Amino acid sequence: MTDSITFRPDEDASRALAALTKDGTSVSAAVRAALIEAARRKAAATLRSEAEELAADSGDRREALQVLRDIGTLRAW
Repeated sequence: MTDSITFRPDEDASRALAALTKDGTSVSAAVRAALIEAARRKAAATLRSEAEELAADSGDRREALQVLRDIGTLRAW
């Protein structure tokens, strides 16, 4: 079973929808694709932000360097 969504596009959304359906793509397919792409971009932005926070954490960087040094001694074989 699928959910139905109703929305009232403003001028910008109407123009965007027209651009997305210009090639014959259905409105439903265009909206689905746009939602999926927006969710992917949001997830990527969240991951990027978290990575930047970790990179800025000097304590975490020191610990990571220590782990790399420890692993390096195991590779000496």
